[in-house]
Amino acid sequence: MKAIGIEQYGGPEVLIRKDIEVPQPKEGEVLVKVRCAGINFMDIHTRQGKYKTSRTYPVRLPCTLGMEGSGDVAKLGAGVTSLDLGDRVAWCISWGAYAEYAVVPASRLAHIPDSIAYDLAAAAIFQGSTAHYLIDDVGQIKAGSTCLIHAASGGIGQLLVQLAKHRGATVFATTSSESKAEVARKHGADHVMLYDNGRFADRVREATDGKGVDVVYDAVGRTTLRDSFRATRVRGLVVNYGSVAGSLTDLDPIELGEAGSLFLTRPRLADHLADAETVQRRASDVFAALADGSLTIGISGRYTLDNVEEAHAQLEERRQLGKSVVMIG
Repeated sequence: MKAIGIEQYGGPEVLIRKDIEVPQPKEGEVLVKVRCAGINFMDIHTRQGKYKTSRTYPVRLPCTLGMEGSGDVAKLGAGVTSLDLGDRVAWCISWGAYAEYAVVPASRLAHIPDSIAYDLAAAAIFQGSTAHYLIDDVGQIKAGSTCLIHAASGGIGQLLVQLAKHRGATVFATTSSESKAEVARKHGADHVMLYDNGRFADRVREATDGKGVDVVYDAVGRTTLRDSFRATRVRGLVVNYGSVAGSLTDLDPIELGEAGSLFLTRPRLADHLADAETVQRRASDVFAALADGSLTIGISGRYTLDNVEEAHAQLEERRQLGKSVVMIG
């Protein structure tokens, strides 16, 4: 079968096309005929080597890329009773989707309803599940909550804005340009501003009568995190779920006290997909929201295994405002 993988870390040029044998599922695993694979920053980070020593995401060289996909159940491993041959499924946090077939733990697979196409399922399962646990479990956003969402025009940022608004929150959002600010407004953000070298925190304080917001969702990291503290209310929560601008390596916990006895967490999706029931619950909520129109995901690009390098380059250069997928087969 055809597959795209890496044998060394680096830029898009290290992606290699290979012809390998179809993998076989072991106990508790499922072989999936891949229809589509999502393209994510986690694919970029895997290629760059950011997970080479990770315990949460233990992907090692050599590997086939793609940690999110959709397709049809082609073969069941021993002990798998929750799925049948031909079932339409989607998954994330299991590598190998940039290929014609992928072996996936049965506990990572969610059924796709007939109303959701394969490309949309592949575009939604990772970012949708991420936004779902960040809003529901970590931030516990509800009617009357206030939150600040950085990178609000990005894939997960757009979903966070929509889910927070759907739950009745007041949403503050930041972007790096006016054109991206329009994307955040289109998805429902109440107050949209540029980062402005950290002055977003002053604007948030002004708009909340000096209090700050209940929750900040910060996937930027080094260039925004300390100002995120300034934008958060006393005893509020800062959720640092990504570090696209690099990590803040000199943080003294006393800063959290000085900023108002803040809570700071660095969660990961893998720890919020503890079992098959949770995987399906999150996926079902996301798919239902897509079906009824309360949640939208824009697919900005469709690629094949022959031009994945282009997709990686565009994503790495932040030239995509929607989700991209690889069409397999």
